Amino acid sequence: MIGLFILGDFSMLLVFTVSCLIAASPFPTVWFDASDLGSGSFSLEEPGTYTVWVWDLRTASRTRPALTLDKSEIALPNSRRGDKEYIWHKLDAVRLSSGKHSVELSETVARFVLTTDPTYRPGEIVKDMQVLDVPEAVRDRRAHTAKHTDTVFTFPVYRSIEEWESKAEVLRRRILLSSGLWPLPNKTPLDAQVFGRVQHDDYSVEKVHFQAWPGFYVTGNLYRPVGEGPFPAVYCPHGHWEEGRLVNNDINSIPGRSITLARMGAVVFTVDMVGYNDSSQFEHRWSKDEYKLWGIHPFALQLWGSVRALDFLQSLPDVDPERIGVTGASGGGTQTFALMAVDERVKVAAPVNMISSTMQGGCVCENAPLIRFENSNMEIGALMAPRPLLMISATGDWTRETPHVEYPAIRSIYELYGAVDRIENVHIDAGHNYNKSSREAMYRFFGKHLIDPEKDWGSFTEPPFEVESEEKLRVFINGSYGHDSDEEVIATIKRQIELRVDSDYKKIIQGDTELAERYRLAFRDTLGATIPESNELASIRISMDERTGYVVERWILGRKTEGDAIPAILYRAKDPGRQDAVVLVSPEGKRAFADARNIGPGTEILDLIEDGKAVLTIDTFLTGEHHSPYKETKRTRIGGFMDTFQPTDTAYRIQDILTSVAYIRARRDMTGNVKIVGVDAANLWVRFAAVIDPTVKYTQTGESSFDSGDDEQWEEKFYIPSIRTLGPLRISVELSN
Repeated sequence: MIGLFILGDFSMLLVFTVSCLIAASPFPTVWFDASDLGSGSFSLEEPGTYTVWVWDLRTASRTRPALTLDKSEIALPNSRRGDKEYIWHKLDAVRLSSGKHSVELSETVARFVLTTDPTYRPGEIVKDMQVLDVPEAVRDRRAHTAKHTDTVFTFPVYRSIEEWESKAEVLRRRILLSSGLWPLPNKTPLDAQVFGRVQHDDYSVEKVHFQAWPGFYVTGNLYRPVGEGPFPAVYCPHGHWEEGRLVNNDINSIPGRSITLARMGAVVFTVDMVGYNDSSQFEHRWSKDEYKLWGIHPFALQLWGSVRALDFLQSLPDVDPERIGVTGASGGGTQTFALMAVDERVKVAAPVNMISSTMQGGCVCENAPLIRFENSNMEIGALMAPRPLLMISATGDWTRETPHVEYPAIRSIYELYGAVDRIENVHIDAGHNYNKSSREAMYRFFGKHLIDPEKDWGSFTEPPFEVESEEKLRVFINGSYGHDSDEEVIATIKRQIELRVDSDYKKIIQGDTELAERYRLAFRDTLGATIPESNELASIRISMDERTGYVVERWILGRKTEGDAIPAILYRAKDPGRQDAVVLVSPEGKRAFADARNIGPGTEILDLIEDGKAVLTIDTFLTGEHHSPYKETKRTRIGGFMDTFQPTDTAYRIQDILTSVAYIRARRDMTGNVKIVGVDAANLWVRFAAVIDPTVKYTQTGESSFDSGDDEQWEEKFYIPSIRTLGPLRISVELSN
């Protein structure tokens, strides 16, 4: 979509904007895409006699007007030159005053141009602005396909431990990055308080609170066996049952589960999800892109709370720190597999009714950004391998296919480790639950693998239990306790991240190359970016022109498996000798580097050609020819968690730069030496591309009012979840150098 200006001084780059402008010049000229004229009017700043041009079908009928301008119909000419489907038609000249004018285009007219220049030739001008000779948008699958919580996923085949562990490393790092936990934060004092003990003959229960972050409370109950221990411990997060950790009915009983495990000989800690029962500093369902820049959201608070819960359990004198298990159902199942994925201290796990190929979790607390770019919950579950894993599923929910889909998929990873005896599936004929049958399956598995492997647990059943009153279980009666507000907690987390970034930045500039490389991988995983191999590319040449002194090639670049489409124009020498190359990147796309007045590439390109360089201009994601003249392309969105499943627009634009560099390097007439040049807002794109591929040199040009310390500007201009946790500008400068 363009509203176009023409400059009188062509020493400057052309700049296209959505609004329609006329620059002061000897020959005022304005361009409009059909989509720019939805209001049916436009404004002129300068009066004059304007020649009218339209880009329309070559076979368009003369029986209807090409357009109606100020209620006067203007027809197509009789002469139709050219053999293309769409051609530029020169219409009548009209006298127009300054001010507002009405216009109605024929439905097939794609572009409309007014110019006072009698020699103007828009058909020649666009040869350096566009690849396609029809008014269509390139078909980029990334814009039209949306993964979401109900996408049906398949589990890849991994043929070796090495192949799997390479993938597992990325998955673990991305989970931590998503939650502002990479590198793992310094662990501040828990200041744990255990009180309100109720003693029974065969177990006790107490109230607990500790601070996962300074001022952020984790709350729950601690169930203990009788005796001195040390005992194994079981961490029990809950799901989205209304009563939270206090739920006790036929479908689920967290107190019943805890009492039984304590009687079996395990210390049990049941915890509140954020926003439930005694955890009242935040609501449960909340999310802001501004906070996600820092990896702050419910999933992150719960994951860090879970990590600190293991710290709490290991601090107890009656707990064996080497024997810790975790189990939860539904949203508690999500917390279970998230924790077991990133914390090796979890020795046994049982996520219940949650690992699914068809439903990834419906709450914001289960859909952190980044975590499912190239995977589903199946791969996250497989991160438990080769530690003992029990997958409990049900006939009446989204785990109904587990025995023949999800379980065999994850079992295939255990096969790589020779550990198939450590994974089991128990399929329960019930709806969504953690009922008695499901709990009994868990007791037997935990008994065998965690509590007492020497004992026969094969026929163990849950004995009767009696749950304490709510007053004896609640940590803060009526929620009346002094604590930091949600905004104060968020500010504390940001300060902790900033302190870590400051420390790491100093280490990097002092020469810590290992840390620098770790940050490079973190940038890559946060962006979801890759450096394509030559054989991964799928590029199509649309056309080629030979000009005086150089050749112009028009391409659609992309990758075989991704379905991406990058319109690109390459200017190269006629001589077959190998050339260095420069990739020019603008937020306005490749048209920004054309000279509309003199027809051809702008002076920047001509200077580079004169210097012996090949030059590539591109339209990164959702710029330029990603839109048709008739309609702006907008990304397909399904559900509320796009950034969980797919990179953002900014991340895709950075990927397009990397793909374009890979294309240049794959050409045998290029040396492989590539420089990328960013203009204005594209400065950040090229810098981050150079972080991912440090062999690329980059230059930044133009002006930018971007304030890297302003979250609102990041959110509006360069939204990338968790990017603020990487000290993006300071550290990226060091990494890209």
